Amino acid sequence: MSTRHPVTDPGQPNADPGPVPGPVSGPAHPGWLRITVIDKGDDRPANPVADASLSLYRVAYAQDTPRKGGKRDHERPVTGRVRTAMTDRHGRARFDDLEPGSYLVWFDHAPSPPPLPVEVEPGCASEACFEIGLNAQATIRFHRDDCTPIDCGEPRALDIVEVAVSFDDSARRTPEEVSLIVPPGARIDPNDRFAFRWQIPSAGNHELGWGLRLATSAGAPRDTPAARLMARQDFIANERVAQPVSGNLGVALSRSSTATTTDIALWQAILRSTERLSFNQYLRFMNSLFCGDDDGRGDFERARARFDQIRPLRLLPFNDADAYRVVKAATEAYVMVNCGIVRSPGFFGRRRDEAYLQLRDLPAPLDGLDDYLVDVPGVDGGVLPYLAVIRSKLPDISIKLSPIDVPAEVAGDCHGILQEKLTHPCLLELIWSYWHEEGMLVQTIANIARRFQNVRGPGDRDPLANLEIDPLRPLSNLLWGYTLDEQHRLSVVRRNYEYDHHYGLRLEGKAVPRLRGADSRSRFIEAFHNLLRACAVFYRQDDDTTVKADAFPVLNALKEVHLILSQGAHNQFGDLPSTARIEMLLQQWLLARPEFREFLPTRIMVAYPEPWMDRVDAMKKMQGWTETSVMHFRNLAVFGEQVLLSIRWGHWSDVQEPLQAFNWARFFRPQIQGYVHAYRSATGVDLTAEMIDVKAEAMLPSILLQRRLSEQQRVA
Repeated sequence: MSTRHPVTDPGQPNADPGPVPGPVSGPAHPGWLRITVIDKGDDRPANPVADASLSLYRVAYAQDTPRKGGKRDHERPVTGRVRTAMTDRHGRARFDDLEPGSYLVWFDHAPSPPPLPVEVEPGCASEACFEIGLNAQATIRFHRDDCTPIDCGEPRALDIVEVAVSFDDSARRTPEEVSLIVPPGARIDPNDRFAFRWQIPSAGNHELGWGLRLATSAGAPRDTPAARLMARQDFIANERVAQPVSGNLGVALSRSSTATTTDIALWQAILRSTERLSFNQYLRFMNSLFCGDDDGRGDFERARARFDQIRPLRLLPFNDADAYRVVKAATEAYVMVNCGIVRSPGFFGRRRDEAYLQLRDLPAPLDGLDDYLVDVPGVDGGVLPYLAVIRSKLPDISIKLSPIDVPAEVAGDCHGILQEKLTHPCLLELIWSYWHEEGMLVQTIANIARRFQNVRGPGDRDPLANLEIDPLRPLSNLLWGYTLDEQHRLSVVRRNYEYDHHYGLRLEGKAVPRLRGADSRSRFIEAFHNLLRACAVFYRQDDDTTVKADAFPVLNALKEVHLILSQGAHNQFGDLPSTARIEMLLQQWLLARPEFREFLPTRIMVAYPEPWMDRVDAMKKMQGWTETSVMHFRNLAVFGEQVLLSIRWGHWSDVQEPLQAFNWARFFRPQIQGYVHAYRSATGVDLTAEMIDVKAEAMLPSILLQRRLSEQQRVA
């Protein structure tokens, strides 16, 4: 089931195709392929299949080659997987910039229907519909709370909804292939794994959603998540008639209930994205790439492919620096692949996400991130509501599907908004780099690189005098490339100016000259600490089961911080945070090398969460720097990034009801309280104290850290 028409604007799938273009001389123009994946029954509308992985293979010979007996051969030889694409919430996927020719599309999930043959012609967009043939149907029944069937009339509050899902050939569907997705609070029937019961919580309009989770099939890419086939049912529940009650009654208090909001899915995606970019996950990738230590827990296929793509493009004009060059390219590839929104749980597991919400008495969003994203004309795929508003401010600028380095006949126009920036924003915050720099990560590796070049430290005796790295192990050559590449890294001055532009934060020290910034977020610290204090008050009220916690102060503080953050999202905002992250991850990886155990006297019995951290604390002890452990600065970096990402990319400017702020405060409670504790440990300022020290809370952290260091040296 496929059609083809000439492409006038790839970003407008429903646009008028216009006249058929004449023959084109020279190399063939690429084509586009749009696939819609549905499950269609005999007497019901089609249900789209979301988050489905589609693998595109190039056919080795002509598509219409018949099989013996007149049947089409679905197992024809192919040259290999060309690429994969994921369907959106409407069941649509897109393959761009394809060479003209014959292709086969595989559905990488159970059930495994025959592959779909398609033909891509030069300069044309081919459209095809993939029917998976599951034919899922649902039977809905209502029961009273005493299990009496409701034959007529409408259900009431606290009545039971029973849903039974059936589909063709269900006897062969194992739990590993197809499983049921139920709404929060529902219970699956122990005698039928495709049926569940759900109690109506209150009177009024209700939208009951359920679906099927389709597991990956053999031959699918390793990082493929499960696909989802979703359905909904609307109904109205009446009020229950009050019944007189007598006798002894037991009364129990519980926390205030809340309703689901669609932005919970965004916060889940932020946690997944930041965890994928954590050092431990990055270290697993590096070990699997260079050491073959693939433990099966990493999602590394896309990162490996990106590394193979950029490795020949990253060159250094130095002798014998290839080892450092490939490490740098691998780090860049890993960050580029994993900094975007993670739409599915992947190898972190859906159960863990649901358990995280249950611990905080928050309902789970049924459709994930799809319900939160909005459709923007001319853009394939959902867009964050905040970015949709920004797009509406630029209606006269077209959408570009390809970057500027693509030839003009493919890109179409040299001017426009890149679609990739709208649909896949990079979830990175520069505050992660700031707190690691305050924790002396950069200073540690800088002192080691200086000693590696035989430069003596400032003082009569060099604490690193015994640092002698033999050339028999990789570390020596890696440091050789690292020191030579210093001219291509961000300087501390460059980062310091951007800290000031993003957050009004500044570094203090001899290596940092006085700033003369053109634009500073001078009110950020005050606004952010006001938000943290409002959250502390909210948590005390929320833990009191006799009080309904007031989330309006939290909402107002969120709006203020969101406004300040958005004002600083310009100029180097799109590139410098990712560049700083790549450089600091590489520095952490170098410090985590086992060779450093011989040169830095680390404390073996301290359980650091990341292997590079004991090296930094050892350097602090040797150099007489701050006694505050780098673990607190690492927590400030990780928790601060997660909290600020949720504020920056959330659509807080248009929120009037406090429900979203209520859920936000509950969702990020571990991160907020962890940040507050780490800030007190590092600076000595308690943001939850009843006596408010306005001057100390609005003071720059670098000044507070310098004061604590002066007190430490004076006492010593």
